[in-house]
Amino acid sequence: MTTIVRFAPSPTGLLHVGNARTAILNYLVARKNGGKFLLRIDDTDTERSKSEYETAILDSLKWLGVSHDLFARQSERAPAHQEAAEKLKASGQLYPCYESALELDRRRQRQIASGKPPVYDRAALNLTAEDRARLEAEGKRAHWRFKLSQKKVAWKDLIRGEVEIDTAHLSDPVLIREDGRFLYTLPSVVDDIDFAITHIIRGEDHVTNTAVQIEIFEALSGSAPAFAHHPLLIGAGGEALSKRLGSLSLKLLAEDGIEPMAAASYLAKTGTSDSIVPFATMDELVAGFAMEKIGRAPAHFDPAELANLNAKLLHLLPFAAVEARLAEAQVGGAAFWEAVKANLTRFSDVKDLWPLVVGPITPVIEDAAFITAAAELLPPEPWDELSWGIWTKAVAAATGTKGKTLFHPLRLALTAREHG
Repeated sequence: MTTIVRFAPSPTGLLHVGNARTAILNYLVARKNGGKFLLRIDDTDTERSKSEYETAILDSLKWLGVSHDLFARQSERAPAHQEAAEKLKASGQLYPCYESALELDRRRQRQIASGKPPVYDRAALNLTAEDRARLEAEGKRAHWRFKLSQKKVAWKDLIRGEVEIDTAHLSDPVLIREDGRFLYTLPSVVDDIDFAITHIIRGEDHVTNTAVQIEIFEALSGSAPAFAHHPLLIGAGGEALSKRLGSLSLKLLAEDGIEPMAAASYLAKTGTSDSIVPFATMDELVAGFAMEKIGRAPAHFDPAELANLNAKLLHLLPFAAVEARLAEAQVGGAAFWEAVKANLTRFSDVKDLWPLVVGPITPVIEDAAFITAAAELLPPEPWDELSWGIWTKAVAAATGTKGKTLFHPLRLALTAREHG
């Protein structure tokens, strides 16, 4: 059986690092197993979905190195969704309800006040055909709920292990709004069936939804895929990440100079932050990935950690991997790259370091006597990678300086920079 996974973003905003983590994990599973990756744009929210966000999602995934084998838009699959809805209506598993949002809220408040769980009481199941006709004559339009079994639904989650949800504790979910628009749940299941999805890999906030979706799969005579619910990304301090924050979009990471493979390596992490290593290529990341390594603990997203990983990646890259980028930046070749890469935090730093090679540099003399003494101690040319250490040891011995008092005036004299 061919492994087929899907990533289903909603085009209602920029691609957030949390969603990007789901994308990269799905992609790695597909590539690891020689399978296929479906990118499905879940644009059923017609009020908030925008074409520019879809374009931004495609651009961000391309930047990250995540390519898709299959592509679909849910808005273009409405006939299949409608056919499934009619099948569920005919079987009695999708039933019409006429309560307003206000009525439902009042009912929930009464349940809470009496110590009962705020679960839909299925009052609409008691409506006769005459009742429904009367309500519709009054101008009320039905929303449609899926009738849950009110039994326990169990599955073996590939990350969480054995999971069991009692659907008796859940409200029958609304699948179709009063205006006829589908909510996420039914189109998602229909598309998963039609595209033969074998594994659904997503955030753990969807665990409860899984029980509902398994019952819909069964109601539509489909086989439920395997499920894997990964820990959500949280902030460095343990706080929840909001996808509404533009600062957490892949677009901004790219603009900030983060390398795509640094982002991919970081978002695909399966263990503690200390164990994260940068992978230079997606093939290397695929080779080093294993679903069973993903633990239950929340995964932290720390911009400082990502920046550190970004620097580590740059320090590892051979000249061949950056030759074209150096040429585009109009800076030096292999010798320059090997000399400066250990000093980089962003690739764009090469533009700042190039003038140190080609000049001109106007030295900043902090201590003229010290610099004169240091100049006299310069070892004879030609200089190599050992010359700096030999020279600074000699200057330290001759002047009695060390640490900042040794290196700071030398740095200013050689580079005219406070740091570096």
